[in-house]
Amino acid sequence: MRVKQRTETRRERLVVESSSGNVFADLGFPDPELELFKATLMLQIYRIIKERRLTQGEAGKILGIKQPNVSRLVRGSSGSYSVDRLIEFLTALGQDVQVVIKQTRRKH
Repeated sequence: MRVKQRTETRRERLVVESSSGNVFADLGFPDPELELFKATLMLQIYRIIKERRLTQGEAGKILGIKQPNVSRLVRGSSGSYSVDRLIEFLTALGQDVQVVIKQTRRKH
């Protein structure tokens, strides 16, 4: 005797919210603009290391930090690194860092 297994499908209502343009603000971080800026700097550091095909050890020597810290950095963990320190890393990698200030689209 065959028993048919009944499968039920549930329809779940999916709620979609528009992003503010800053994932850190959307997730409720206390200082989302700072976090976004740091993430942008870290992404550039990651790209340079990959583009130059540096090992984490080689990158650490250039940046003046240990390999485990390079690993954390390229995985996106800013840890205790300030914006100033991230800019120093970019400078050590031969980059000229410029900060551009422009009016926001949001009205305050």
